[in-house]
Amino acid sequence: MSTNRLPHLASRLFNRPLAILPDKAEIIMAALADRFGVTHLFRADGSVRAMNDWNDVDAGDAADYKPYSMVGPVAVIPVEGTLVHKLGSLHPYSGMTGYDGIRQLFGMAWDDPAVRGIAFTVDTPGGEVSGMYDLSDDIYAARATGEKPIWAIVDDAAYSAGYIIASAATHITLARTGGVGSIGIITMHCDMSRALTAAGLAVTIIQYGAQKADGRPELPLSKEALARVQADIDTMGDLFVNTVARNRNLKPDFVKQTEAGTFLGQAAVDAGLADAVMTPDAAMAELLASLA
Repeated sequence: MSTNRLPHLASRLFNRPLAILPDKAEIIMAALADRFGVTHLFRADGSVRAMNDWNDVDAGDAADYKPYSMVGPVAVIPVEGTLVHKLGSLHPYSGMTGYDGIRQLFGMAWDDPAVRGIAFTVDTPGGEVSGMYDLSDDIYAARATGEKPIWAIVDDAAYSAGYIIASAATHITLARTGGVGSIGIITMHCDMSRALTAAGLAVTIIQYGAQKADGRPELPLSKEALARVQADIDTMGDLFVNTVARNRNLKPDFVKQTEAGTFLGQAAVDAGLADAVMTPDAAMAELLASLA
């Protein structure tokens, strides 16, 4: 695990209340002690336990603890629900998955010598733009080393931000009714000015900077403001297209010509956006067989 991941993980473990059994907390610390430079554990009763003195049973438990599920030698990392930049959780929570959690789990699995392959189980309509490009780049960079296969097993959707993550994997599978794509960016502006006027309300915008109020719902969107917003959307869209093109070894013009369309099953394979149509169980079995 690179050191830039450690501060976030430490913030989740230290100096904050945790609802966890003490024995399990000790196992977690034993598993991660070397990463934090922890050599001794001080218990509430004042007793001290050196990490290198962990007894055989506890050491086995500590070695076995992993924050991700394992299927044989494959680490399974879920990418589910709405994707957000910073959820503050290693795992999906309340219908959301954080790029921060995916990055942490991926980094730990990549550095784990017991992990020989990584499978993202993907079922998401997409989410926030912030953070998705960096995460995709991180996965792609790891994949480029060829050290471990990285599969994206789509069950049932990998759209938009979900697809840019899946596209960074070595191999993408989806079910017959699974879908991928929606390679595009969207933003919305709601003009509430007429509704406010009809309600007898007058809004006065006091600003410093000519563009400070651009996009405010209390004001109609000017042509100039629309052009600036569109330019930003185009920039992010081009980056999306170029990233997917790199990840999937496709021409950018071809990816752009999908016009953010979605592709189901075999159509996704035919378009070069996925590699095989198979059930999630069959995909996992094939990944395991490739490691045998």
